[in-house]
Amino acid sequence: MAENSIQVYANHRRFDPWYHFFALPVVAIAFLLALWTFIRSLSGGVSVWTLWYVVVSAATVVLALKVRTYALKAQDRIIRLEERLRLATLLDGPLKARIGELDERQLIGLRFVPDAEVPVLVKAALDEKLSGEEIKKRIQDWRPDTFRV
Repeated sequence: MAENSIQVYANHRRFDPWYHFFALPVVAIAFLLALWTFIRSLSGGVSVWTLWYVVVSAATVVLALKVRTYALKAQDRIIRLEERLRLATLLDGPLKARIGELDERQLIGLRFVPDAEVPVLVKAALDEKLSGEEIKKRIQDWRPDTFRV
């Protein structure tokens, strides 16, 4: 996302072009080609090499998906820590004591909330059991997170 563009709910999801539009499609196509080659080879008997190509291609698909998942989970852990620290400095009294009640999705949703809106949205998140998506939809003045990939 360009630094000068404004991030809002409608455009806050991000794509990594090298991953989403190159690596993942190439891996998926390679798997489908391996599967197609294996199925076509069945007419002449089972070929160990084409079967092995399907297995390796499937493993590559799994690897590509897991690599992305691991990166997102690491980012989620960091966001949870950052938000707990941020909330501890911005909240006081009863709300500060309830920071531990916020779940992972709520903390991740709160990263877009500007400091001025934090007390109101944290209270709503806790009292109304808002999801991360519901929190994001209630933000009036979006706080961008341009580092997430």
